[in-house]
Amino acid sequence: MHHARRQHDLQSMLSPHRLDGLLITHLPNVRYLSGFTGSSATLLITENKTVFFTDGRYATQARSEVQGSRVVVGRKAPIATAAEWLVKNCSKLHKARVRIGVEGDHLTIATRTRLQNTLSSEFLLPEAPALIERARMIKDAAEIELIRRAVQLAASLFDRILETVRPGATEAEVAAELEYAARKAGADEMSFPTIIASGERSSLPHGRASQAHIPSRGFVVCDFGVILAGYCSDTTRTVHVGQPTAEARKLYDAVREAQQAAIEAVKPGIKVADVDRAARKRLQKQGLSKYFTHSTGHGVGLEIHEPPRMAAGQAELLRPGMVITIEPGVYIPGKWGVRIEDTILVTERGCEVLTPTSKELITV
Repeated sequence: MHHARRQHDLQSMLSPHRLDGLLITHLPNVRYLSGFTGSSATLLITENKTVFFTDGRYATQARSEVQGSRVVVGRKAPIATAAEWLVKNCSKLHKARVRIGVEGDHLTIATRTRLQNTLSSEFLLPEAPALIERARMIKDAAEIELIRRAVQLAASLFDRILETVRPGATEAEVAAELEYAARKAGADEMSFPTIIASGERSSLPHGRASQAHIPSRGFVVCDFGVILAGYCSDTTRTVHVGQPTAEARKLYDAVREAQQAAIEAVKPGIKVADVDRAARKRLQKQGLSKYFTHSTGHGVGLEIHEPPRMAAGQAELLRPGMVITIEPGVYIPGKWGVRIEDTILVTERGCEVLTPTSKELITV
């Protein structure tokens, strides 16, 4: 990972946004810029300096992992240590009013108040634009390889789901077997709490695995992902317990066709809203669009949900190097639901489906 280059690129964006520095507290952003994988850190970037702050628990780890930054280990919370450092070093910035951008989406009001109280009145703390998140949307070759490996690892676990989804088993049991297999296979952890939603519960878009028993007949939505070397994967497959009815097959085929239509729309220069529209248009022809209640997808990387958001009204253009999900679903309350999801890499000419798992309707 080119952490020093990422820091340099960010430094070049400070002046155009009228910032003398940027105080980074969101840990995925800290990791993206420095390589640090711990849970207590603040990173300060000015036009000519990068300083990493942590506490004594992470002194050894920080000095081993952090790249391109001076490491300061303090006795207080990292953001407090960073504030004290700013007070001592502000004269070196040669500014009457120092504008230090903060991550408004990730800094509580209470923390921002304490920060301002520590700093003198010459410091201003404007909310910075999402400079790092925008940079993170475009993955480099090393990131793409890590995501590819995470997707492949998750795909290798699907057979374990097929072995454990049986009438009478609880959703939690299926999730537990999957997560145990993921750990044994080398996953850092799951990308999010595993979703195993069966029978009527399959109509819940985020039906986390519960103590409900899998019925003798019906859909089971299986949404899962693993984190490998910090990077997430995200996959959904819907299987059917027992022989599906003609109506069930028709529903499944409608979702699969909608997903394929969205995938075919993915290419550089296309608005993300147009990809979302492609999926909804296909479902609308089947009279099912009102049951598609979430966005068509999202970015994936160091976090399971990253920009861009693949939804109506979003003007972001797809660019090569973006990694997104395509995951339309249909959820009929009290009856059933189906979702199919792949992880997609936007390429120079179109896209590559990274998820290798079959999308044929599987019965167990």
